[in-house]
Amino acid sequence: MTRNGIQEKQDFCWEDLPEQERMKYEIAEELGLLERVRENGWKSLSAKETGKIGGMMTRKKREKLGKNLQ
Repeated sequence: MTRNGIQEKQDFCWEDLPEQERMKYEIAEELGLLERVRENGWKSLSAKETGKIGGMMTRKKREKLGKNLQ
């Protein structure tokens, strides 16, 4: 939610998020970016940071798919 143009911190339940969205938040936390995302939104990240998150998401999806095929 925003109030007067400032994004308020919200406590949200990760379990309620879709799997991909939850993974994105988990990776942001691993990289130490979660607090900035929660305060300023995803737009506050650089292209390098978002690319790192996307790459890690892809790697995790491939690993999960590989485990399911075995």
